[in-house]
Amino acid sequence: MAKVRAALLQLSVTGAKEENLRRAAEAVRRAADAGAQIVCLPEMFCCPYETQAFRAHREAAGGRIWTALAQMAAESSVYLIGGSFPEAADGRLYNTCFVFDAAGQQVARHRKVHLFDIDVRGGQRFRESETFSPGEDLTVFETPFGRVGVEICFDIRFTELTQLLALQGARMVFVPASFNMTTGPRHWQLLFRARALDAQLYLLGCAAARDARQSYVSYGHSLVTSPWGEVLAELGSAPGMLLETIDLAAVDEVRAQIPVMGGARRDDLYELRWRAQR
Repeated sequence: MAKVRAALLQLSVTGAKEENLRRAAEAVRRAADAGAQIVCLPEMFCCPYETQAFRAHREAAGGRIWTALAQMAAESSVYLIGGSFPEAADGRLYNTCFVFDAAGQQVARHRKVHLFDIDVRGGQRFRESETFSPGEDLTVFETPFGRVGVEICFDIRFTELTQLLALQGARMVFVPASFNMTTGPRHWQLLFRARALDAQLYLLGCAAARDARQSYVSYGHSLVTSPWGEVLAELGSAPGMLLETIDLAAVDEVRAQIPVMGGARRDDLYELRWRAQR
């Protein structure tokens, strides 16, 4: 399948889990009704992006949030990249994205590899490592329209990760994210354009809508970038849906014209560099 309709759902997030799940389910239904075949939710779509909320809303796989996501996918017959939620497993917490197929079956799980630990002078300070443990795996899954990759937010800053997803066959990569008002205006679009260009694939970033009342304020601006490093579509800061037709044939065309991902490579060096960064 050369073309696929992808939807990014830029949702408002409240402190009430059930309300967030209701909003997500409603938005997924709207996306499916509009023709979406694959749908993405934001990072921490189920709770505020706050350390205290992470602990309060933690759940194991198979719990309320996981089950609701599986049901959303099955009821709307879409592939669903389920944003992320605080996953409790083996006595630890992970910032985890579960992916479900159109029958509601889990087909992938991505635990955020690079935790968001920053301290920008005069700006944002946050330490995810105070709450979460890092994941260890690259995440690529099969769909009827080709192989798809997943990263979560801060993962995008590490070039080799996206390139390794491309080397594993991904032609588009979804990034549930929550950039803030310090890094968002400066780096959000730049990083997505650069990584899409580096790996010669489609990169789709899905963020929560902006809410200045929250302690952590999301930048919003969910977007789709092309293998040429172009921004094809972008939302603002308000709640909304970005629905875009992704022409996957363009990936092959770009790679044939500028053979970066298809040429002679030292792929072992990319793997080693990525491991070293962690």
